[in-house]
Amino acid sequence: MPITEEPKKLGFGLMRLPRKGILTDVEQYKQMVDLFLGAGCTYFDTAFVYPGSEEATKKALVERYPRDRYTLATKLHAGMRPTEKAAKQELSTSLRRTGAGYIDYYLLHSLMNNNYKLYDRFHLWDFVREQKANGTIRHYGFSFHAGPELLDELLTEHPDAEFVQLQINYADWENPSVQSRANYEVARKHGKRIVIMEPVKGGTLANPPKEVQELFKSAAPDRSFASWAIRFCASLDGVLTVLSGMSNLEQMRDNLSYMQNFQPLSDAEQRVLHEAMRIMGNSKTIPCTACRYCTEGCPKHIPIPDVFAAVNRTLGSGHRTEAEEAYRAIPEGCRACDCIACRQCEKVCPQHIPISEKMQEIKDLFE
Repeated sequence: MPITEEPKKLGFGLMRLPRKGILTDVEQYKQMVDLFLGAGCTYFDTAFVYPGSEEATKKALVERYPRDRYTLATKLHAGMRPTEKAAKQELSTSLRRTGAGYIDYYLLHSLMNNNYKLYDRFHLWDFVREQKANGTIRHYGFSFHAGPELLDELLTEHPDAEFVQLQINYADWENPSVQSRANYEVARKHGKRIVIMEPVKGGTLANPPKEVQELFKSAAPDRSFASWAIRFCASLDGVLTVLSGMSNLEQMRDNLSYMQNFQPLSDAEQRVLHEAMRIMGNSKTIPCTACRYCTEGCPKHIPIPDVFAAVNRTLGSGHRTEAEEAYRAIPEGCRACDCIACRQCEKVCPQHIPISEKMQEIKDLFE
């Protein structure tokens, strides 16, 4: 059965929920849920591997609203499991954590060149078909972090996948390592609905390089930088929803201010965005989205996204002093100079960043 429901174009990505110390700030999360649903938005996106997210969603959403008020997406990450049985167990664990009863949109998580065969070996495509047949999930698809050739292969082999979740943003539209546009076109060629992730590129496009900021301010002084990024994605054909990983009430209110009654970009706004794309295409910043998949297996416990965020203050905005201060705030023993180039991080990086190489460059820059 094809997807027939039409959620609002803004989806709530639950990977970067508000924090209170090391825990999720559930009370602030509840307020964000109330605003989101109050604006008529319904799509919530979590995952088995987002620490604490499913449990917090049970408290902030599932226990407080009728089941027909929202749609819930979560994901199965085979790369985190040692066996087929353990991989399939993720679904029952997600159901227990969320208390949702069923999952509206279930995704095979983060398919890439180095892991997609594992989903076949563990018979997970058959598994999601079975779970849809018995009503445990309503729709299934997959999230994807590779090139258009593999995407075309997967959609050809699995035409029953109902949707695909892609990283799309204006900075990556023509990026040769992400290939947002090419992947978008493949998905549309196969007639698939698209859920967009990383429209603000892990928050990077909420604070873009100075030249882009000046461009946007001249076009619309009162509009947030993030609004350009999200509306660019929501204006594309075939988009089911655009996920924004909101971390506080301020971000929620800003997003709702222009997405509650969404209007596609005008021709004049499209021209502004194309100029921003040109500028971003020449940017030397490291394309990290701070997903933190890289940090769990690092033997030196280097907070890799924090290191990249520090250096990007120099590469993106020329703020050398701020960059040095941010870098020095990282504890000794966990800095770029401590990297041993084991490349464990590179195996799981959705952005395919040559992290070990970048660490050497950052070492030379700061050390």
